[in-house]
Amino acid sequence: MAQQPVGTKGPGPGLKKSLTPAQMAMIALGSAIGTGLFAGSKLAIAMAGPSVIFSYVLGGVIALLVMGALAEMTVKQPVAGSFGVYAERYLGRYAGYLTKYMYWSALIFAVGTEVSAIGEYMQFWFPEVPGVLWVLLFSAALLAVNFSSVKVFGTTEYWFSAIKVFAVIAFIVIAAWLVFHDPADGFGFANYSVGSGFFANGLSGTWSAVIVAIFSYMGIEAISIAAAEARNPQLAVRKAFKVSFLRLLLFYVLTMALILAIAPTSELISGGSPFVTVMDQVGIPFASSVLNFVLIIAALSAMNAQLYAATRMLHSLADAGHAPKLAHRTSRNGSPVHAVWMSGGGIAVAAIAVAVLPEGGFGLMMSLATFGALATWFMILSTHVSFRRQAARERSPLEFKLPGYPAASILGAALLGGLLLTTLFVEEFKFTLVFGLPFVVVMSLLYWLVFVRRQPVARS
Repeated sequence: MAQQPVGTKGPGPGLKKSLTPAQMAMIALGSAIGTGLFAGSKLAIAMAGPSVIFSYVLGGVIALLVMGALAEMTVKQPVAGSFGVYAERYLGRYAGYLTKYMYWSALIFAVGTEVSAIGEYMQFWFPEVPGVLWVLLFSAALLAVNFSSVKVFGTTEYWFSAIKVFAVIAFIVIAAWLVFHDPADGFGFANYSVGSGFFANGLSGTWSAVIVAIFSYMGIEAISIAAAEARNPQLAVRKAFKVSFLRLLLFYVLTMALILAIAPTSELISGGSPFVTVMDQVGIPFASSVLNFVLIIAALSAMNAQLYAATRMLHSLADAGHAPKLAHRTSRNGSPVHAVWMSGGGIAVAAIAVAVLPEGGFGLMMSLATFGALATWFMILSTHVSFRRQAARERSPLEFKLPGYPAASILGAALLGGLLLTTLFVEEFKFTLVFGLPFVVVMSLLYWLVFVRRQPVARS
């Protein structure tokens, strides 16, 4: 089937192809290095103890499979809506519709997760100011960025990500010095066996922490969404795939290994962010304030990238006739302005959560976002299997291939399905399926009662 040009419906000139390969790579890092690393890691450590290192490795392997499958399909067919459009083409219209909405829900709640964390971070300096005020202030600022052109977004995200990447590298250097400089200081890998040992909560704890790892890695798929606005999508996607995965594994796995070597698990889970706990061991003046600033930048960066991806997914839904036509309209600078404010729902939920549950808003938003994250990755790998089958039937050449197909895609999908079921038994994610299953039922009913009765519309 012929590929429809991006942004052909509604008024406005359509989405702009303004993103560079460097900005594409930073968008992926911007989404995936946020509160999942700086705040979510505390939850993961509490679940698994030092064996959380294995949790992030396994989560990274799953992320690699998803990124490889996406890169393969995106290099072949860069299009707005990305994996949602691929699911529609290779699994059917309903599958594409559901994939897009599940991912959109994950993103808007993830945006809420990041901004609720910002509210908590700001209270480090301004404990008397209600967190909800910071939520509203920073939300307004990033909404303004996303109302601007994609060039403004790309530049903002590049520098946000650059700051936090530099900060994480600096943290790794300092932590490595502490661990390897003088074992007599109490820093070293002997801390892995302190307390309950390496597998503090058994293999079940290690497996449960993979859920947090997947939430932390969520955002890598933004590479394929941004491809429709890249100057050279094939080159940009291949480069972003190779660079981003290596950096993510470096930042997450190496960072976790060093953190757990510096302080026993009991200290890490009794304080705030594990990063703050470690920096307190260093004794550098103003280290806590500097790190708090980095935490805010990291959350802003992830929020910025996730809001961008959410608006493009809603734009694609409108393009397929599955969302209000207003969401497809773009301004003169190429921004889907109506999709931006429509995707602000997560911000509203976060504001309410922070106001009602000042201490638990972050955990609630993460639990809600996790369903869409796991389900979307499952659908991406399922779509990849159908994509490959059709490519084989048509004898269509592929410039980029995921090694290990079909076992790699099937294994990844099976692991993700297992993680979704596991959320039923993990207290911190008790709302994941409680929200997710009714959401699927409601959206399915909406599809059959509203969209199926309409005349068929052109696929995106």
